Amino acid sequence: MTIAGDNDVTGATIWLTGLPSAGKTTIAYELAGRLRDEGHRAEVLDGDEIREFLSAGLGFSRQDRHTNVQRIGFVAELLASNGIKALVPVIAPYEDSREAVRKRHTAQGTPYVEVHVATPVEVCSVRDVKGLYAKQAAGEISGLTGVDDPYEEPRNPDLRIESHEQSVQESAAALHALLTERGLL
Repeated sequence: MTIAGDNDVTGATIWLTGLPSAGKTTIAYELAGRLRDEGHRAEVLDGDEIREFLSAGLGFSRQDRHTNVQRIGFVAELLASNGIKALVPVIAPYEDSREAVRKRHTAQGTPYVEVHVATPVEVCSVRDVKGLYAKQAAGEISGLTGVDDPYEEPRNPDLRIESHEQSVQESAAALHALLTERGLL
């Protein structure tokens, strides 16, 4: 989409889905920095921050997770339709929720790229950035996505990143290359 008076400013939503501690947010911030250095407007919609500020009060039931994903998708599409690269690192465990976000983007004519950060649960549990896997193993929490709550892997993501087999910079570069190939940079 082109903003009036601002030629060649194409917005897009870059949706990074994967298990907790897969590397979604780290890759998103790495790519956002690179995009900004190149003169692009980029914003990271961190799933944890969205939960705190936009989706406070929602729990982790299937319906609440769906509502959270739809809210994030709405904000991402709004940003993207105004020329911003919206990087969205969120678990978004259900295929139908992600598909609803994609359909909204398609209906609005806003570019949407789905990236599966496909880090195995065994690797995520070792990384355990927020201590969630340890809490789940200790019985302190339940409903951990990919352990005792479902995660539906994307069947046809635009890009699959094996973050455990490459550096953060290599992961961000692969995503940058895809955006370039799609004419979004």
